[in-house]
Amino acid sequence: MTIFAVEENAAALQQLSGLISVLSPDSELLCFESSLAALAAARSKEVDLALIDVDLSELSGIDLGQYLQELYPLINLIYLANDPDHGYDAMSQHASGYLLRPVTKEDLSRELGDLRHPALLKNHKRVFAQTFGNFDLFVDGSPVVFKYSKTKEIVAILVNNRGAQTTNGELIATLWEDDGDPEKKSSYLSNLRQDLQNTFTKLKLNGILLKQRGSLAIAKDKIECDLYDWLENKLESKYQYLGDYMNQYSWPETVHAEIDEISYSLYDD
Repeated sequence: MTIFAVEENAAALQQLSGLISVLSPDSELLCFESSLAALAAARSKEVDLALIDVDLSELSGIDLGQYLQELYPLINLIYLANDPDHGYDAMSQHASGYLLRPVTKEDLSRELGDLRHPALLKNHKRVFAQTFGNFDLFVDGSPVVFKYSKTKEIVAILVNNRGAQTTNGELIATLWEDDGDPEKKSSYLSNLRQDLQNTFTKLKLNGILLKQRGSLAIAKDKIECDLYDWLENKLESKYQYLGDYMNQYSWPETVHAEIDEISYSLYDD
């Protein structure tokens, strides 16, 4: 579990972090004295629980909590306050807890044991990539609809590449097989990448795409995928490989041959 602690008072932050370290020693704890710094970090780091001072100056604690909920709908929010004045605002956000200072070990232990979104439930991944048969991408059980069909194909390429960074040049070569004006294709790819980003942002899929300058990758650990599970667990996998792989595309033949070979070896007496 990843925990953010956000307190502008350095002494209070140190005391809070000490309690968290004792009560949740296996968690990853990140501490911030600035609400804007915490928000910036959350855009690249998924957060399971945030303990937030309601009286932050740059961005109020309640507003910070709202932004964090927009990034991660299943985040647990626990507010820390000197009085109950912001209790209604916290309830309106469906916060997990609201603690009055001084925060004791017993108080915090009680809240950590009764989170609104338990960590066990959050182990379920929202995104499922189907590669056996036709490729498709599902979020919360529903297929994702992109503006362009080739946007979906980009996702298929990234899933096929299993977390490896894929350059713009490689995407262009795969999508169009080096056919046509490279400059026009580069412009078209920019539109496809924007469609991909817009779609994932709308679905609140933060952290699924790993972007570097001129390349993209899929975050393997953030998605469920029949191929990944089968490669890891083979005959123990909950998915069965029957010889079909991303049927609607012609370019995955190398990976298709690889998994065919693995499949044959599993049943070779």
